[in-house]
Amino acid sequence: TCPFCRYPTEESIEEARMRRIEANDPFAMGQMGIRRYHDGDYKSAYEFLSKAAELGEVTAHFELSLFYHHGVGVEMDEKKEVYHLEQAAIGGEPFARYNLGLVELKNGRHARAAKHFIIGANMGHDGSLRTLTDWYRFGLVSKENFAAALRGHQAAVDATKSPQREAAEAFQRRHG
Repeated sequence: TCPFCRYPTEESIEEARMRRIEANDPFAMGQMGIRRYHDGDYKSAYEFLSKAAELGEVTAHFELSLFYHHGVGVEMDEKKEVYHLEQAAIGGEPFARYNLGLVELKNGRHARAAKHFIIGANMGHDGSLRTLTDWYRFGLVSKENFAAALRGHQAAVDATKSPQREAAEAFQRRHG
């Protein structure tokens, strides 16, 4: 830390991060994997994310699904992509739920896709709700299912609201 302001220096932050990784902290490993990905080191990113996923880090599963979907640092593999999407969705990752819906849609399983989009909407995922809105307009999802998903989405969004969050958003709007 800085001897004057006691704010952690970049070196001390990096040291703390590496200690957490050495202690097999799955969150720290996942964050390092994402960092390495953004640095363009896909091999190292894949290794960190794989280890984090083995230790149960949900976000790491989702990130690995993207590796297999786009063929970044690995061969494109839909089975592995779906496996990691399923693990992330089971762990509560709404983007994974949405992507599973897209995979099911691509494979012609509309009813299964709708279920994934409904679950995603209930988790507060806007993309899932937009998809269901379009499907409702075209008569592809029932009024009851759409209404339930709409209520679930609103409840999930409301659950993230707090006076502190609203004050922070107002401050952000005022001060850019």
